[in-house]
Amino acid sequence: MKYIGAHVSAAGGVENAPINAKNIGASAFALFTKNQRQWFAKPLTDENISKFKEHCKEYDLSADYILPHNSYLTNLGHPEKEQLEKSRKAFLDEMQRAEQLGLKLMNFHPGSHLRKISEEECLDRIAESINITLDKTESIIAVIENTAGQGSNLGYVFWHLGYIIDKIEDKSRVGVCLDTCHTFTAGYDLLENYDGVFDEFEKEVGFQYLKGIHLNDSKKELGSRVDRHDSIGKGLLGPEFFEKFMNDSRFNNMPIILETPDDTLWAKEIEWLKSIQKKK
Repeated sequence: MKYIGAHVSAAGGVENAPINAKNIGASAFALFTKNQRQWFAKPLTDENISKFKEHCKEYDLSADYILPHNSYLTNLGHPEKEQLEKSRKAFLDEMQRAEQLGLKLMNFHPGSHLRKISEEECLDRIAESINITLDKTESIIAVIENTAGQGSNLGYVFWHLGYIIDKIEDKSRVGVCLDTCHTFTAGYDLLENYDGVFDEFEKEVGFQYLKGIHLNDSKKELGSRVDRHDSIGKGLLGPEFFEKFMNDSRFNNMPIILETPDDTLWAKEIEWLKSIQKKK
């Protein structure tokens, strides 16, 4: 079964995110547990936590299909010690907040070398950052998102993801989120080589580590290394890709999250995606 939703607003408190997910017909959702453009935030209150859990239960939204997103500010591979430590502290806070909410996953962008250290050294720092954080949390899974490869961002090729995972001590607590726009603009041809792309993913990472999908069309062309999402079926990936994806059982039973730019279309996008699944 496909569990589909979007990255919904948590304005006014995290407890509002499940309500916003229900209002678009979602069976999965993503959220920021705090302002994504601030390093730190006030702790969650007991009321925030209890109402969030109540609303999830009321609307039948399981923690298995909720994929919170880490702050955009953190860089777990930062080349400078002070900024690296700041990022690690903020990431730990995010992971702990998610655990307080009873969530199982935390999605994050791996990091950037800023052209000051090698790719390998940066990847090593990212893996070390994850290990440090997992040691200080209980059960939450660190979910690495692939990137488009803009600037000095790492994680745009599958071997980067596999390299990081190889260095994680507790492999039961690490996973990957594939963003379809990022995958395409990083150079993986999801249109002409759909099966080959996912064969390579299986070889370099392994489907056992796939914990979620960001389902987005792309405004930018194959291999452009530019991250610009488009509405489902309106970009360069187009409807046929999404029909193939929605009928691929490898993406069942995980959160599939829209981050498409027009939130007024989310309900229609979810409805259309559900409608193109073939009856078995």
